[in-house]
Amino acid sequence: MKQRIITGAIALALFLPIVLLGGPVFTILVYIIAAVGLYEMLRMKDLSLFSFASLVSYLLLFLLLLPSSFTDDILHYTGHTKLEWVFVGVFLVLIYTVLVKNRFTFDDAAFVILSTLYVGIGFYYFIETRNEGLAYVIFALLIVWTTDSGAYFTGRKIGKRKLWPDISPNKTVEGFVGGIIWALITAFIIQWISPLTSSMLVLIGITIISSIFGQLGDLVESAIKRHYNVKDSGKLLPGHGGILDRFDSILFVLPLLHFLHFI
Repeated sequence: MKQRIITGAIALALFLPIVLLGGPVFTILVYIIAAVGLYEMLRMKDLSLFSFASLVSYLLLFLLLLPSSFTDDILHYTGHTKLEWVFVGVFLVLIYTVLVKNRFTFDDAAFVILSTLYVGIGFYYFIETRNEGLAYVIFALLIVWTTDSGAYFTGRKIGKRKLWPDISPNKTVEGFVGGIIWALITAFIIQWISPLTSSMLVLIGITIISSIFGQLGDLVESAIKRHYNVKDSGKLLPGHGGILDRFDSILFVLPLLHFLHFI
């Protein structure tokens, strides 16, 4: 726990000022974090970082991360949209399975493509959310962090019924509910300090859904790790694991906030 707290404090001290600063520096940081996240995914399946499919996946990732403010300017010269270029990347990965005579299989191709979308879409909305305003990023981060902490401490204190033991043995139903309650308390404090919406019902609904999706994002990452028999997605953050171990919830919550038109 001590190592976890120290690592968290150091990471926050480095990460938060760049989040507050925003702009190109923040975008570059997200590109770096996303690249590490994709590496962690590829590593779970023992795919070489320098294979053709992995290199294509990184090109797709960097394309997916392009902020909407730059997309038109950059892709205008190619005559194709971002989605069309993503299709090209998908086709290249699939064609690669033929060229290597199934040493790289369709299952491998599906893993690479879905991993790229999983990491790329989530972190793309991190950039887009910061471009919309700092308050939305702070809201999302605090909801995710308090949900995670609330679920952990509530589960340790009163947790009895297992939530999903086949996926994450330590999570409890009581912790799941406790995380939502902590998130709601946090949302009320944020609303009191700097209102994000004029409707308290909207705030409550968005917070509950975000807290639930954040915990589902954590469970999805746990399911992936369990399937590939790894304890943590990486070792970059001692006591916390890898990048995906820390950002798995936010990768679900930020797109959700956009889809619900809260941002």
